[in-house]
Amino acid sequence: MSSLKHPKGLYLLFVTEMWERFSYYGMRAIFALYLTKALLFDKAFASNLYGSYTGLVYLTPLLGGYIADRYWGNRRSILVGGIMMACGQFMMFTSGMFYENVATSSSFLYLGLTLLILGNGFFKPNISTMVGQLYPEGDKRVDSAFTIFYMGINLGAFIAPLVCGGLGEVYDANGMIVPSAFKWGFLAAGIGMIISIISFEMLKNKYIVKPDGSPVGAVPTKVISTNNETKKSSVGASQLAMWSGIAVALFVLFKGVLAFDLVGSFIYTACLVAPATIITDKSLTTVEKQRIWVIFILSFFVIFFWSAFEQAGASLTFFAQEQTDRSFMGKSIPSSYFQSINAVAIVIFAPLFALLWTKLGSRNMEPASPVKQAIGLFLLAVGYFIIALGVKDLDPNIKVSMMWLVTLYTVHTFGELCLSPIGLSMVVKLAPVRFASLLMGVWFLSTASANKFAGDLSKLYPEEVKLEKSVPASVFSINRLSNDSSVTFTVDSNSVQAMSEAGNANWGIKLLSDNDAKSTEPGFMEKLFGKKEEAPKKDSLLAISQMASTPTAELSEFKMKQIIPADAKFKYVKQFSADGNRLYVLKSSQVLEVWNVNPEKPKFVGIEIKNLYDFFMIFVVMAGVASIILYLLSKKLLKMMNGVQ
Repeated sequence: MSSLKHPKGLYLLFVTEMWERFSYYGMRAIFALYLTKALLFDKAFASNLYGSYTGLVYLTPLLGGYIADRYWGNRRSILVGGIMMACGQFMMFTSGMFYENVATSSSFLYLGLTLLILGNGFFKPNISTMVGQLYPEGDKRVDSAFTIFYMGINLGAFIAPLVCGGLGEVYDANGMIVPSAFKWGFLAAGIGMIISIISFEMLKNKYIVKPDGSPVGAVPTKVISTNNETKKSSVGASQLAMWSGIAVALFVLFKGVLAFDLVGSFIYTACLVAPATIITDKSLTTVEKQRIWVIFILSFFVIFFWSAFEQAGASLTFFAQEQTDRSFMGKSIPSSYFQSINAVAIVIFAPLFALLWTKLGSRNMEPASPVKQAIGLFLLAVGYFIIALGVKDLDPNIKVSMMWLVTLYTVHTFGELCLSPIGLSMVVKLAPVRFASLLMGVWFLSTASANKFAGDLSKLYPEEVKLEKSVPASVFSINRLSNDSSVTFTVDSNSVQAMSEAGNANWGIKLLSDNDAKSTEPGFMEKLFGKKEEAPKKDSLLAISQMASTPTAELSEFKMKQIIPADAKFKYVKQFSADGNRLYVLKSSQVLEVWNVNPEKPKFVGIEIKNLYDFFMIFVVMAGVASIILYLLSKKLLKMMNGVQ
């Protein structure tokens, strides 16, 4: 066999990882839309949940990797993780089946997310580890093997939004999204995960083997030092107790004082305490401390990069869905399709960047790793500046060309190609062997923090109108009474609390008891329900009647389009609250919605985010300033690396 030919096990791992990434990115492509368009959560809540989910996805590999190394081995961990993720996707599918019942749907949603998070922790760190074990030590084919493996990741990331987005993000003839279709996107993601598991399990014994024919990843492996290190960590019980106390104090600060959510408080606390625990270890030499500080500093700047980059699954999806002209050849492209651009751009441009670094290296002009990271942050800022220009002073009624988003995603890919490849390799090169796993964990912690921070930033997406409450058709009926100026909605007792705020509007609200029902005008209950005996029992009916003296308020065309699409063919009834700040809309006798038409604008470090230009400029300033600071620090960081390149 030619020494240039790769073992067949590589291509099995390629397929396994491709379908797993298909499952992950397929679900992610429609996740935020499902939350806002099917379950009718607001964008802030959806963004927060998105950040918590993706943050924990990058945190659990620490646990999964530890269990694999100590107890299960790679193979068993991949199987367990894969099964959990498949079950998680099918729980998401079930959630989509019951989307009209938000309580039931949410239960399956959270169960599905939990399984996906835990399953990813077992699967993700172990599949990558097996690639290198297919080759003898020092084999020059390893680098190209990881390149091929990386292409599998991007192939899955490219196909996933097209398939899952195409199945899940469906629009009706009125231009309204079809909530019941999301489940098919989740089902496709689940099937992709099943294909990944089956292909791996059927062929692993034949192809996932070492050069000597022994199985790869069948038993736990221990990391053995190659640098003859004999020192051990000197972190004792007293120090661990001290840092545990500090962790509790920080958690209380984040959760109780700063009002972060539970997940965010946990991730941010871990991201501060873990590095502090390591750097205060007394066994570290001066050189080791300096190199570890380089890892910490680079990890800190990575947070700014990925928190802006990961807007793809949240705020940029909202932008694509609402503010982008997605018309192409007479058809409307689903907004989830835009998440495929990054994967395509990586496949196209990764070889060109590799060639660029090689050419520059041959002339001793290749930028050092910290400088490459600074360039990546700068390109990220450029991408957001481009789209900020696209929406500056733009009439909200006008949608922008899709080329603005295409350009942003492409430029962001250039930034990723400068920054992403250096991360893990820098940790491996700079970390003392006895702290290698812990410092790799710190790197993952920074990525987890970045994803959680991405959700927090996406919450700042400015909304012109905000859906506050919604009662679906399954819990109310409408009947037009003899008086044409009156429309009555009947809502069951489960919806009384949800609609209680309607009492502040100029609407007649009456909770009908048995006596009230008897005292109403003759024929009222028959008109309302068709048959008198079908009238509800005591305290089971909330009647909301539109009054003749309806207050009026003016809404911009853009705001109305957010509530009622311009090409909507369904009938609707609407009424403003007395102060004009809320609009109550019954859409085609299917759903009653309460809209805040003048929502409070979000603030970031005290600055009000009035429009999309302000929102995108947050990332321009954040990434741009981070880029400049890192570039200025680069020479100092190179010196602290003490010869490591």
